[in-house]
Formats: sequence, C-alpha cells, structure tokens
Amino acid sequence: MSNTPSPTLGADFLPALIRAFPAPLLYGLAILLLVMFARLLFVTGRYIASDRDTRASRRQAFWIRRRWARLSKALGLVTVDRHPTLGQAVVIDGQRRREPAIHVPRIATKCDRYGVRITVSTTPGVGLAEFQRHAEHLAEAWNCTRVSVAVDRPGYLVLRAVRTEPLAATSTAVPDGSVPADLSVWDLGRDEYAVPAVLRIAEVPGMLVGGLPGKGKSSLMNGLLSQLAPSGAVQFAVADGKVHTVEEGDYADVAERLFAFVGADLEEANALFKRLVRLRLDRSKKIREDLGVTNMWHVGPTPKWPLVVLVVDEAHTFFRDFRGSDPETKRLAALAHENARLVEELVKMGRATGFLVILITQKPTGDAIPTAIRDVCPIALSFAQRSTEAAVATLGENIRQWKDMDPSTMQHPDFVGVAVMAREGHEGFIRVRTPYVAPTDVARIAKATAHLTTDPAHLLAA
Repeated sequence: MSNTPSPTLGADFLPALIRAFPAPLLYGLAILLLVMFARLLFVTGRYIASDRDTRASRRQAFWIRRRWARLSKALGLVTVDRHPTLGQAVVIDGQRRREPAIHVPRIATKCDRYGVRITVSTTPGVGLAEFQRHAEHLAEAWNCTRVSVAVDRPGYLVLRAVRTEPLAATSTAVPDGSVPADLSVWDLGRDEYAVPAVLRIAEVPGMLVGGLPGKGKSSLMNGLLSQLAPSGAVQFAVADGKVHTVEEGDYADVAERLFAFVGADLEEANALFKRLVRLRLDRSKKIREDLGVTNMWHVGPTPKWPLVVLVVDEAHTFFRDFRGSDPETKRLAALAHENARLVEELVKMGRATGFLVILITQKPTGDAIPTAIRDVCPIALSFAQRSTEAAVATLGENIRQWKDMDPSTMQHPDFVGVAVMAREGHEGFIRVRTPYVAPTDVARIAKATAHLTTDPAHLLAA
C-alpha cells in the first residue's frame, strides 16, 4: 500500500500548483488578468464620470450588444448560408456535416447623451432596405423613440437609436461678429447625431429652401447673414417677394449690409436680375486677367472679388405664370418669363464667377419655381411641409424612400427650426437643427459691418 499522501487544499497547494505550470504561462495569465482588471476600471470610471443621460445610453448600448444575436434572428436580419464551406461544417455524431450557417451582422456601438449610434456591417441579402423596413421594430426592442438608418460607407450602415430627441431641444446662437475663417462652408447647427453640421457652399451656384411659414426659413437666413457679413469678401443682394420696401420685411434689420434690395415689383426685380447677369458676363471676361484662373473658387473670394449672394425670398412672386389677354397681364407675364430666364442663367452659369443664388419659397413646385431653375440647384433644404408632395418638390423623388426623413412628419412645434437636407457624400438625407438667431443680433452685426458694403460691379470696374 502506497504511503503517498493525498493532495489537500492546505498551505502547500497553491505553491505546488504554481510549480506545475511553466513560468511563461503564468506570466501571460497574470498580464491577461491585469489587462482585464484595467479595462474594467476604465469602463467603470468612464461610466461614473458620465452625466445621467450618457449613463442611460451606455446601459442601452450594453443591452443592444447583448441581445443583438437573438433579436437579429427574430427579425430576419441575418443571412442563412445553405452551402457552407468544408471549414464551416459541424461535427454531429462523429460525422462532419455541412449544415446551414447563420451569419449575424456585426455591430459596434457609440454612446452620447441622446442615444446610441450603431455601426452595422451588412451581409448578403441584408442591407439598407431590410433595416429600414424593421426600423420601428428595432425602436420598440431597444426602448427608444425612433431608429433612423443611413449608409455609412460601402458595406456598412449606421443606425441612430434615439432615446432623447436631440432635434427637439431648441438652440440659440449669438453671433460675435468675428470674420469667418473659411468662406466655403456654412455652419448650420447640429444634426440628429448631435454633431456639428456644415454646408459646403464652395462652387455651389444655387440653393433651394422650402417650408411652411414660421418653421425656420427666416432664422436660417439670419444665421447665414450674421456668419458671412463680417467678411468684406461677401456681398449681398435681396429680392423679397412679400414686401414692397425694405422697411416692411424681414430684411429691414440688415438693409445697411445689402448692396441692392427690391420688393415685389416685377419690373424692379427684372432690373436687378439684369444687373447681376451683366456683372456675371463682365466677370467671366476678366476673371483670367484679374485672378489668373477660370474659377474664382480656386483662389477663394476676396474683398476685391467677393462672393455675390442673391437671396430671392418668396421666389414664386417673381416667376408667377400670369394668364390673361389684357395689356397689363401680358406685360407682367413677359417680365415673369424674363425673370425666370435671368435667374436660370445665374444659377447655371454663375458658379465659376462667384455667384450663389438662394431661392426661398413655401412649396417649390413647378408652378412656383420653374423646374429649369429648381432642378439645377445642387443644394436643397426643407423645413416642415404639409404633404409629401411638397417635400418631393423641394428634395426630389428620393425622399419617398426615406420615410423617417419626410418633412411632412415634422409638424410638431418641437421641430420648428429643423431642416432636412441630402447627406453630402452619402446616400439619403439628414435632419439638422438650425439655431435661432434674434433679429436684434443680426441688426447689430449688419450695423457694425455696414462699411464693408459695396457694389461688386464697382469693384470690377476699379
């Protein structure tokens, strides 16, 4: 009978266990435990340091990741591979069988105080359309107010699970009168992902802005004027179709910063449009001599060759289709037809010579703004609309495919100041919260920068 003592959990057990394993393995295990402990401390510290809303988002993101495999299978957001490779075969009862394989899209999450941003890698047969179709189901499963889906990059989608709507929180901007560092971009506000949204206006000859009254169009223009007015490299002209004199309308506070203004009189508007078309022609003849290039944006606007911004507010007033046989109606019809032709020329041919035409109207259908003008504007923004047809007139037919972005769904007062625009460089649309800029602040900026106002035609002649 052996006298070898049986192992016990006494004081000698742990040293014996350590001696039983190689030293490199123990070092590796110790490092692994330290890394896991450090990661636990980091995650815990980040959670504690977050504000209350962000902590709720972190908990939400944890459960999204934890339950994703089961949820994706329940909704059919998986790919079933019925012909897996030999390496993917499974062993059943000692035999290797090629059973159908289920591929679950991989996800990664990123949190903020408003919700969770989920990046999803697509799989064959499960892409943008499938996730859009199940957006409401995902919102219910993730306990959030809505889920929006967009293309992030080839092979990847980005899902925005919104717990607290970032667009519902109004914001106010107080311009400080500083000269913008870059005249090629316009700071719009923040988008639905709660990140700053910018609009690139370099080499953009035309912009279309639609929306119901009181939904944010005037504040949008206040924001543009207050940002660009401190620069002498930008000059403004306005044609306002809802007033007759500058003192009556929204542009009374910035009149000192406008080198030209006309009201609803079609003949006066016609004279302004002719004046700007003539300026475009003169610039086109002298641009190579003055700037050494054929495109002003290659060197950027300067005080001697400024960007000319023409704002056509209530644009339908100037392009209205007059019908009648009396002399006055015929005269107005001829003026409206010529106005459309002149503005079309500015939009189509003004890019290289430094023109930006902003057309503002409530419902930019073909009878309000001729399609020859509307369809060549590279940028379009729409505030709340009454119908999908009005949204289509502003943003194009593609908006029908993005139901969660339709401006006709933004009738609630919380969405005053929220605009829908196409995503630059990506498929689909995005919503942007534009800040409110008080008329008194715009008036202050306009008065302080009035000395910068000059007629671009006089600069060209000099």
